[in-house]
Amino acid sequence: MPASFVSGSGGARIAVHRLGAGRPVLLLHGLFSSAEVNWIKYGTAQRLADAGFEAIMPDLRAHGQSDGPHDPAAYPPDVLVADALALVAALGLNDYDLVGFSLGARTAVQAVVAGLRPRRLVLGGMGLEGLSGWARRSAHFIDAIDRFGTIERGDPAFVAQAFMKTQNVDRVATRLLLQSVRDTPPEALEALTMPTLVVCGADDGDNGSAPDLAAALPDGRYAEVPGNHMSSVTKPEFGVAITGFLT
Repeated sequence: MPASFVSGSGGARIAVHRLGAGRPVLLLHGLFSSAEVNWIKYGTAQRLADAGFEAIMPDLRAHGQSDGPHDPAAYPPDVLVADALALVAALGLNDYDLVGFSLGARTAVQAVVAGLRPRRLVLGGMGLEGLSGWARRSAHFIDAIDRFGTIERGDPAFVAQAFMKTQNVDRVATRLLLQSVRDTPPEALEALTMPTLVVCGADDGDNGSAPDLAAALPDGRYAEVPGNHMSSVTKPEFGVAITGFLT
């Protein structure tokens, strides 16, 4: 799908893919992934388009077709949040919904804390501990990057290594990006006053408890779909849950 480009924080080029026409839905993908893999390939974007939405899907900095500079200065704290705010401003989004998966969900939460006001919010593949304890989760991926090519099957980092290989990940850029991501304290969730869906795979505990996250939100609800952290986003039930909630 052809991409257009907008300027993110510091002037980095952020690739944006769009599908459909109607109410805008901004979708933020997960770590080592892309708009193509998380939203387009398995039909979630098409399902939204068929329901009368416009799916707006950026490739996060250091992912997909977006810039992935190797200069540490290009990765100030929470640079993905700054990119999200810049993207919403550049596209002139005022009345829209916001969806994130995994790292995209964490970014969506922090973007709302920083001032974004979507009508509705969807957090996929995320639990309470994945927000407040992101530094530990980030360290797992930094370790996988540092040991890339030497990790054997059975090692907890093997799946991350395999996914990085399939996505041809820029490990220098993503390592810098991971170091920019900060924890979200539980008290910050008070800012998420809009209706929020937490959707997570039945076998996905990678980011802690999704039901606990839903319960901690001012207006949260939980939807369980099949799969684990890697597979849930590929299931049709994932797109069905998101579309139903936004509709």
